Amino acid sequence: MSAIGAAYIAAVVIGILVGAIELASRYRDKPQALAGIAGAWAYVAVNAAAAGLALMAVRIFGWTFGISGSGHKVVIVQVLICGFGAMAVFRSSFAQIKVGDADTVIGPNAVLASLLAIVDREVDRKRGNSRSADASRIISDVSFEKARVALPAYCLALLQNLSADEQKDLNTAISSLAASPMNNALKSLNLGLVLMNIVGPELLDSAVQALLQEIAVPKPDDTALES
Repeated sequence: MSAIGAAYIAAVVIGILVGAIELASRYRDKPQALAGIAGAWAYVAVNAAAAGLALMAVRIFGWTFGISGSGHKVVIVQVLICGFGAMAVFRSSFAQIKVGDADTVIGPNAVLASLLAIVDREVDRKRGNSRSADASRIISDVSFEKARVALPAYCLALLQNLSADEQKDLNTAISSLAASPMNNALKSLNLGLVLMNIVGPELLDSAVQALLQEIAVPKPDDTALES
């Protein structure tokens, strides 16, 4: 295989990884489920094609990005810039026009936004049933009032790399649940779904089992004993 052929393969592989990592970061509870989503494969393919086409354009126009000479250093820089930077260009837009009350973007970014919307809908449809079943099974015996502080705090302690913004969003979501008029069972179910988005079903199940004695809904026998 020639060096140029290897360069194209490397750029395409980087483009695939960039697309796959972006999708995995959007669906953190179970990213492996994306393997069965056709839209996810299309999105990754667009990333790969963008990287390959970017490298082709760079080679045709002879852009060296300030690297002198024509050796392997130039090719490596071209591959890295095209592999990681092609989608940044693809996310650009030529103009933004107002259609009615909505802003419409004109440019490559509109294609990506449409693909991501397709992936979102497919994931929601395919994962919705299993997420509902997982949340119902894991949270069935949990009291929202007992778990609203202890369970999120324990889950966050189990994680090591959750950002401050993600923690803030989680606290906001839990506060909204606490203020809602829903009953305890529905609040607990929604708490499970919110936490599942961050920690996934397996870790949530483990956390609930570890705290169940403290956060479980009181049984009738327990209530009678307390009175």
